[in-house]
Amino acid sequence: RFSGTFVGNADSASPAAAPSPPAVAAASLPAVPTIPVVPTIVGVPNTVAEGVLNPNEVKPPASGTRKARVLYDYEAADSTELALLADEMITVYSLPGMDPDWLIGERGNQKGKVPVTYLELLS
Repeated sequence: RFSGTFVGNADSASPAAAPSPPAVAAASLPAVPTIPVVPTIVGVPNTVAEGVLNPNEVKPPASGTRKARVLYDYEAADSTELALLADEMITVYSLPGMDPDWLIGERGNQKGKVPVTYLELLS
């Protein structure tokens, strides 16, 4: 009576006559291939989209740059950030897909991410 398959009710049909619900569900769903999605930003190297920013590879936008006054000293955590001194003026801009709490700051030929909370954005 037990051929390796559990039958809960002796009066029910044999397992071969009634397919199990998981087999029906799997057979009725179409196979959908998954394609990895890698965000890209036109004109910006993929390193920015992947969360690694090399400021020297980023070009400022044609419009959208602003001047900002630095409110507090800021020590850069790594080479992708720009160290700031209170009361200095820098040029800032954002990039598509970038964390809204950060901007790209430029001072002369130096460039890097800067935290928005350390800045007073000017017109």
